[in-house]
Amino acid sequence: MIDLAAIDFTALLPFILIGFAAQLVDGALGMAFGVICNTLLVAVLGVPPATASARIHVVEIFTTGVSGLSHVFHRNIDWPLFFRLLIPGVIGGVLGAYVLSSLHAEVVKPFVLGYLVLIGIWLLIRGVLYPPKFSKPKVVAPLAVVGGFLDAAGGGGWGPVVTSNLLVQGGEPRKVVGTVNSVEFFLAVAVSVAFIWHLGIGEILGPTLGLIIGGVVAAPLGAMMAKRFSPKVMLMLVGVVLIATSAFGLYKVLVG
Repeated sequence: MIDLAAIDFTALLPFILIGFAAQLVDGALGMAFGVICNTLLVAVLGVPPATASARIHVVEIFTTGVSGLSHVFHRNIDWPLFFRLLIPGVIGGVLGAYVLSSLHAEVVKPFVLGYLVLIGIWLLIRGVLYPPKFSKPKVVAPLAVVGGFLDAAGGGGWGPVVTSNLLVQGGEPRKVVGTVNSVEFFLAVAVSVAFIWHLGIGEILGPTLGLIIGGVVAAPLGAMMAKRFSPKVMLMLVGVVLIATSAFGLYKVLVG
């Protein structure tokens, strides 16, 4: 049993606010929750990468569950795309959890972050200069495997990798964001189970509880925002968020 009387909610407030802000961005633009939270836990609090990723994915079971239902309610889901992403994404996530729990996965991180900065710049230019022309994404399953793997191994990456690349292929922003967010629930469950299998069951109180509270409150608002943004604005916002988060992560990796 969890003793609610023993929880210091004043100490949780910063984490509630971080969870709220991160999920608001994630629900609206299809990325950033894991990246923001992972940066906080690893870079600021010094939590080991595997533990941080495990906690983030436990939080994401709650946030992506609420977010996914909200996207279903707002009809933001492309169901054929959903099923094309689901199984490959889960497979990649379980593999990534195993690698992070067993080996060092930091070698590829600078290359992935640099790639995401370039994708963000391209999406920003595409949003500014060109009216959006939509088409059905063709490369889906390999993208889901890579996105799931990097998400588990890096504590965040499913949204930046999968959402951005589906948009580059011409996917409709609202449908891409809603679909990617909904699939992420199943990815979070699979990765959390894999981490618990390798690392054991850890505490979910403290910062993790704060992130859950803030993220769950923000999830319906993010889905509503995704429905209301114009495709042109969404492309530009995704580009800006991707550039900012990936460039910061690249700076931290290179500078140390």
